[in-house]
Amino acid sequence: MDGSAVLRDSAELLVSGPDPSVLRLGLLLPLSGPLGLTGPSGLSAACLAVSEGDAGRAVELVPVDAGRAPGVVAAEARLLADAGLVEGFVGFHTSDVHRALDPALSGRVPYVFTPPHEGGSRGRGVVLLGDSPGRQLGPAVRWLSERRGLRRWALVGNDYIWPRAVHQVVSRVVRALGADVVLDRLVPFPWAAGEAGFEPLVDEVRQARADAVLLSLVGRDLVAFNRVFAASRISSRVVRLSGALEENVLLASGGDDTGELYSAMRSFAGQGDDRQLAMAERYRTVFGDAGPVLDAYAEGCYDGVHLLVSLAAAGALDARGANEWLADGWAGTPFGAPREEGQLARADGLDLRVIARL
Repeated sequence: MDGSAVLRDSAELLVSGPDPSVLRLGLLLPLSGPLGLTGPSGLSAACLAVSEGDAGRAVELVPVDAGRAPGVVAAEARLLADAGLVEGFVGFHTSDVHRALDPALSGRVPYVFTPPHEGGSRGRGVVLLGDSPGRQLGPAVRWLSERRGLRRWALVGNDYIWPRAVHQVVSRVVRALGADVVLDRLVPFPWAAGEAGFEPLVDEVRQARADAVLLSLVGRDLVAFNRVFAASRISSRVVRLSGALEENVLLASGGDDTGELYSAMRSFAGQGDDRQLAMAERYRTVFGDAGPVLDAYAEGCYDGVHLLVSLAAAGALDARGANEWLADGWAGTPFGAPREEGQLARADGLDLRVIARL
């Protein structure tokens, strides 16, 4: 890790107490569980943001494992906030954890939730940097449907808040295009049956004669499904579109050479625009070529930390000021404010190559 980013253990802070000379930010990252493979990228990106920002005082990061049960994560975060040990939180995690954190932190300290989200209202001081299902996936479904003539969609996801919202929204989009949803399945989260358990589900997709599959599986479950699907007889003729496929998941899947696996996200490591290239160069300077991949989740975490550091520098780091500051246009990062347009990428071996801006 970069030397200017100090990591503190939450248990240690409960003993030592608050320190007004230091800005402490909690990092709500999945360090275990189904999304645990993405946590190291977010942690590294947060450290990069700290090394670049200027809060007017030293900054310490306090990792909180958001891969645990929602109530456990929310209780720890609230304890840190109420004890004055953390002045704001940034994180990406599953939406069931997010829904537990919202009331636990609302009105206490700013809480920046950075990944795609399920939509709906939020508490005071809760900031959303990601896209709703309609904004993230609607344009990608339309783009692929129109260009590929997709008429029969299967929806496959985990059974929790975000996938349910995705299925509702995408069902409306598909039907508005005059196409049909021929299969709608939500499997337990996490899926304990592993790859073998997905084989009957892939066969259901085949029997439904789907042209395309919208995937709202996440983390290790998405890895397992894609491995099974890529080995099936229909892998080269059925489109797969995911709202949770980033480079860590693709690498864990062993890559994909079917030519039919797509992802809709705000950013991809290899997209090559000026902001991403500059950020990647700075990231390599700090962490070297062996650092965790700078994926979309990590970039969101990077932007979220910069947002809270900017708020602290302006003396506006409180639950009331967070959304107003974002709405008015915050100072952003050395590479400019976060992008708002979506990207559609196609898996090419171990890479995700952007093919359209949405």
